[in-house]
Amino acid sequence: MPDIKHFDPDAALDRVVNLFWQRGADNAAIAEVVSVTGLSRSSLYATFGGKDQLYAAALHRYLERHSRPLFAALAADRRGLPAITDFFHRLVQARCTGEHARWGCLISNAHTSAHTSAGRDLPEVRQALEAHHRDLRAAMRSALEAGSVRDGLDLEAAAKMLTLLAYGVNLRSRAGADPQELLAGVEAALSPLEPPMKEN
Repeated sequence: MPDIKHFDPDAALDRVVNLFWQRGADNAAIAEVVSVTGLSRSSLYATFGGKDQLYAAALHRYLERHSRPLFAALAADRRGLPAITDFFHRLVQARCTGEHARWGCLISNAHTSAHTSAGRDLPEVRQALEAHHRDLRAAMRSALEAGSVRDGLDLEAAAKMLTLLAYGVNLRSRAGADPQELLAGVEAALSPLEPPMKEN
């Protein structure tokens, strides 16, 4: 007979995402995973594999549910630099206030573990990190291509810089940085990209 699951794997994975996002995968013991999901170890292992596979699944879920919708909205916003400015303002607000304040970004946090869990290289984790970086950079490039930037700007180099800036905001916010300090850094980075003021 087929194995019939008496729980919702998607709901369980969402709870694991929040646990790893808040605590970090290396800091969250499997006993905590069992506790937050309400599942037995055998059910977890049978559904997701070991902790490494669960970590990779959580990263991919975060990418699909949290990151890509924001990237798609940014890429579709044709206002140019004002769209990027708004993106960073919303990012700082999300990272410093509300339900997930001071959690940072699950995928940015994963970069600090160098693609590993407990010191082991995980190709599935590396894949999620690279996909996140690629998609964020592409969204920044699309927004820059809409215009409202200074003439002669190297759009690809600017997109790479803005992508790194987003990672910096994510990591500094988790460390408790003041939101006004973060916004000041964002404004300093964006200012050189702006077109010159027109003289009357």
